[in-house]
Amino acid sequence: MGPSTTAPSRPDGHAWRMREAGETYMSHGVHSLEVRWILPGPLDAAVAGWFGRFPAEMESREDSYLVDPDLRGVSVKVRGGRAVEVKVYHGGAGMLEVPGCARGCLQSWQKWSIPVGRLSPDGAELAGWTVIRKRRRISRLRLDNGRMVEGVPGQATGSGCAVELTEIRARGGAWWSLGFEATGPVRLLRGALERTAALVFDRPLPGGADLGLDDCRSYAEWLSYAHPAGVPPAG
Repeated sequence: MGPSTTAPSRPDGHAWRMREAGETYMSHGVHSLEVRWILPGPLDAAVAGWFGRFPAEMESREDSYLVDPDLRGVSVKVRGGRAVEVKVYHGGAGMLEVPGCARGCLQSWQKWSIPVGRLSPDGAELAGWTVIRKRRRISRLRLDNGRMVEGVPGQATGSGCAVELTEIRARGGAWWSLGFEATGPVRLLRGALERTAALVFDRPLPGGADLGLDDCRSYAEWLSYAHPAGVPPAG
C-alpha cells in the first residue's frame, strides 16, 4: 500500500492561532531595558498624586511567579492567569542616575509571552509559585524625533518607554514599586529610558524620597533576595 494522501488534520481555529502566536513569540521575543525599585509599605497618596501628572491607564491583576526551583537569570510568571511569560536576563547595562531622586541598575532582558487559557482559579497559589497582586498605573511615552512624548493610554508603543507606579500585595504584606521599561530597537533603549526618567524626575518625589540601590531589583530578584522559596518579609 502506498503512502496515505490524506492531509494531516488542521487544529481547530483557536488551537491554530495559539500555535502561530507561540511560534512568533518564541522566534523573536521582545528586547527591553529596565530598572525597578520596590519599597516596603503601602503607596503614599502624595506619591500617587506626583505620578498623576502623566496620563495613565489603570490595571489590577494577579501574577504568579515561579520561585522554586530558582532559575538564575530566568524569570517565569503567569500574567493575569492568561499568559505564560518567560524573561531571560542578558546582563547589566550600567547605571541610571538622577541626582537627588534616583539611582539604579539598568537590566537588559528578552521576553517571550504565550497567550493561554486560564491556568488556575483566581488567588490560587500552587507549590513553587508565589502570587503577587498588583494595582498598576502605567504611562507610556514614545520616541518621536529624538524626544519622548506622551503616548495614548492603553496603547503600546513600538519604540518608547513605559513607566509604572504599582501597589503590591503578597503574602499578607504591602509594598509599592516604580519601574521603567524601554522597548524597541536595542540601540535606542538606553536613550529612551534615560529621557523618560529625566521627564518623570523633573519633579522630585514627595517628601524628598530617594530611590537607591538597596531598593533596586526586578520582581524575580525581590522574591528570591534573602527570602528562599519566594517569601517576602512581612510588611
